[in-house]
Amino acid sequence: MKFRLAALAVLLGATSFACAQPINLSISPTESSANFSVKHLDIARVQGQFSHITGTIVLNTHHMSRSSVQATIPVKTIDTGVSMRDHDLRGADFFNVAKYPTMIFKSTSVKPDKGGYKVVGNLTMHGVTRPVTLQMQPPSKPVSFHGATFRGFEATTTLNRRNFNLKWNGMLPDGNAMIGNKIRITLNIEASQKK
Repeated sequence: MKFRLAALAVLLGATSFACAQPINLSISPTESSANFSVKHLDIARVQGQFSHITGTIVLNTHHMSRSSVQATIPVKTIDTGVSMRDHDLRGADFFNVAKYPTMIFKSTSVKPDKGGYKVVGNLTMHGVTRPVTLQMQPPSKPVSFHGATFRGFEATTTLNRRNFNLKWNGMLPDGNAMIGNKIRITLNIEASQKK
């Protein structure tokens, strides 16, 4: 009897250990996006997005503080729905994609916060690296599809573009700026692990 109980304890312990192991997920570039909005003429918001995001998420649902993310966003994918504006945004006055083709985010910590998680990391954009805090919802439940396990992630943050040396602005006759400084960002990320 003691032998059976000991064997059961070992089995349960091994199962618990296996469940606590982190999994490596690859971000899907075709199903993930970084959506943003910024004030225009101080009266309305222009919406846009970056796509083709790549990277890796290390997910440990039993110990989320041991989770991490590293992601790369190609800046040339910017899309606001107006080709002339997108051309300007890719140019030297704004993102200058010829010189700074990617944005890179690398997390440094993950902590429980407000029913979700606070993901802190360093964002490199336009040649500048600064700390950024993302407010992330709990990861979605796992979904199996075509021989892989998928998870979804959603996070938000607000950045001041001037902190990343994106300073161009035109002035209106009343003295107000044409473009706001604060950028609202929502990340919608799908990632998968092949079985």
